[in-house]
Amino acid sequence: METSLVLVKPDGVQRGRIGTILSRFEAKGLQVVGLKLMKPSRDLLEKHYAVHKERPFFESLLKFMSSGPVVAMAVRGEGAIGVVRNLVGATNGAEAAPGTIRGDFGMSKSFNLVHASDGADTAAFEMGLWFGDDTIDYDLDGLGWVNDPEA
Repeated sequence: METSLVLVKPDGVQRGRIGTILSRFEAKGLQVVGLKLMKPSRDLLEKHYAVHKERPFFESLLKFMSSGPVVAMAVRGEGAIGVVRNLVGATNGAEAAPGTIRGDFGMSKSFNLVHASDGADTAAFEMGLWFGDDTIDYDLDGLGWVNDPEA
């Protein structure tokens, strides 16, 4: 089982897409094990986006991500990181495939509604920043009907 961080960015929150985005992950069969609405601090955002610190868009990214509330989500499931990335779609919403979150709702590279962890190491790092140990393990009866144990 993998756990991935998903952020509904300020544009997704302001456009009223929290429920729509969350429902895509649940409908796919991923389990929500952490969920919070928050206004991230500059310190948190600087740590989260540290890999981009030397890039020219770093300050505008921090300004955008601190411009309003975000929803931090921890989703878990078999191959969750890859599944989430497929559901989210390409970074540029104008180029993302129809049926993906960004393809259905995005028109921009920067206002692209969501962030998703891009690998296991990144997911572990990001989950530590946004949730620490504050996720919940629980049985979700419907998960037994998501992955075929015989396959």
